[in-house]
Amino acid sequence: MIYLDNAATTSALPAVAKKMTYMLCEQYGNPASVSVMGLAVEKEIRHAAQILAGGIHCKEDEIYFTSGGTEGDNWAIFGTAAGYRRQGRHFITTEIEHPAVKNPMKALEEDGCEVTWLSVDAKGHISLEELAAAIRPDTVLVSVILVNNETGVVQDGAAIGKLIKEKNPHTLFHVDAVQAFGKYPIDVEKMKIDLLTMSGHKIHGPKGVGMLYMRKGTKVKPLILGGGQQKGQRAGTENGPAVAALGVAAEEAFNHLNESIAHVTSLKKALTEGVLAMPNTQINGDDSDSASPYVLNVTFKGLRSEVLLHALESKGIFVSAGSACDSKKKVGSPVLTAMGMPFSEIEGAIRFSFCRYNTMEEIETCLAALQEQVPFLRKYNR
Repeated sequence: MIYLDNAATTSALPAVAKKMTYMLCEQYGNPASVSVMGLAVEKEIRHAAQILAGGIHCKEDEIYFTSGGTEGDNWAIFGTAAGYRRQGRHFITTEIEHPAVKNPMKALEEDGCEVTWLSVDAKGHISLEELAAAIRPDTVLVSVILVNNETGVVQDGAAIGKLIKEKNPHTLFHVDAVQAFGKYPIDVEKMKIDLLTMSGHKIHGPKGVGMLYMRKGTKVKPLILGGGQQKGQRAGTENGPAVAALGVAAEEAFNHLNESIAHVTSLKKALTEGVLAMPNTQINGDDSDSASPYVLNVTFKGLRSEVLLHALESKGIFVSAGSACDSKKKVGSPVLTAMGMPFSEIEGAIRFSFCRYNTMEEIETCLAALQEQVPFLRKYNR
């Protein structure tokens, strides 16, 4: 099997599975308990928080554990709306956000808030000038995805954060870092980020666990009320096994960050060159070195992406026809549509996404399959 759909999910590291099994079967105390077992689990959770905090240059007590990226995004948006209602009801986001941001923003609009949707250029970048013009005295939150999950375009987080604070120091900056965390250098202080979300299963950790970084002093309201866990911000017994395993995955990602970037960059370069050598293909989004090396979006003109996807799958090669959260909907990608691409190009778009465990041999095998299948399928798609 050749798995090139790592933006959708990743395999858990053996060390992650081992840690989770240990926590489930042996160190299974309730972290809220004052017993020896409870304190041991609490220590594991604190250690994981320290690892995550160190990776993005924040404080340990600014880390809150969630069920994943979707909960984190919802909490950042709805929690801010509730906590800053007196300050304003204006929000800013982009047209290329993940549904976990886009749909909460639409819900705010239905509740009477005003949302400004920033456009993007043909490569998927927002305009800093448009952002500057949109920020107002009553702007509560700006939410921007750092690395786009479909195209790999990277927004300039430092420039965006600086601009937001210059225009309105009271406006919060939220970053969806699900595709960036552990794969791209992040410094919340330098980027002036107030809220940041990530998800464990994108970095070879468990599914069902993630993190929300919340800068100390923000007035974000909790979404889940109950026993007062996590400093009263997220009730419910902490998922000790998943959190501890997330810490293992994050530590591995941070320890191998630079070598992983170098490795996947070589993989993406090889696949890009091979694909572009084929007729009627194009790279969608930013094709420069500033894009994420982990994601490559390609249009095979004259083909429908689902047909090619299943042809590759029959050969044991797994890719994606866009976001895994949207792929079952029979509509064109909102991200590629926002970039101005015609439907005739969108319908043939395939997303290849890499991890540090993919090999050059896998890329060569994938290219051979594409060189065989694409001309064959085009014959029957007239």
